[in-house]
Amino acid sequence: MPMMDVKDVSLYYNVKGNGTPIVFIHPPLLTSENFRYQMDGESQDFSVITFDIRGHGRSHYSNQTITYPLIVEDIKRLLDHLGIEKAFLCGYSTGASIALEFMLTYSDRAIGGILVSGMSEASDLYLRKRISLAVKLANSRSLSFLAYAITWGNSDTKEMFRNLYNEAVKGDARNINQYFQYSLKYNCTNQLDKIELPILLVYGKKDKSFHRYANLLKEKLPCSELYFIDKEKHQIPTKAATKLNPLIAHFVDEHNSKDFKYSGN
Repeated sequence: MPMMDVKDVSLYYNVKGNGTPIVFIHPPLLTSENFRYQMDGESQDFSVITFDIRGHGRSHYSNQTITYPLIVEDIKRLLDHLGIEKAFLCGYSTGASIALEFMLTYSDRAIGGILVSGMSEASDLYLRKRISLAVKLANSRSLSFLAYAITWGNSDTKEMFRNLYNEAVKGDARNINQYFQYSLKYNCTNQLDKIELPILLVYGKKDKSFHRYANLLKEKLPCSELYFIDKEKHQIPTKAATKLNPLIAHFVDEHNSKDFKYSGN
């Protein structure tokens, strides 16, 4: 099991395939397993890199409080560890906010971004209530219940549910809670015009509460393209992989940079 030691914590990661690197970033409680279909599909043409955020899945508990800047630093360390100069960042849901934070902090290490059901802020009442409820349930007593609800919602088959759930309950409730809490306070909307990298925005047509975030990002990001997937809701990486994967592949091929270096792990 590949692990990267970072001071007081060890992070689980996985690399599959060769070619242009794409780093996938998961939301709270979920793990790298949420990108199973991207790992299997995109690795035919690209180097797919997944990892479990501190205190999630197979990564160890973090004494440092989970924040987006801390996760960004871990992604940079992972790229350094793998000998990768530049990569695409693909974030799902709140993972997309981390992709934005990475591109704001280390634009020289990114080729572009893919934001799936993402946002630059959690400002509407419905979303804030959902995250606040998750904060209340992200404790040692209720974690299994929260994991059941979230992984079931992201599963397209019973096998996927078992895999997602089994990985989710390995996490530490304290770090998971911190990730949810930071999602409530993060806001980079006023800085979006600083990101001049190409960005693909992908949303489900049925995920109507997130359309406001889709339009906000499209308006504020200087070099972005917006795509709505017909008949789909929020959980696109698992429930609409056959539609998402070709979009990612086309975008990466179109905006691929030839100046990144990958020496392997």
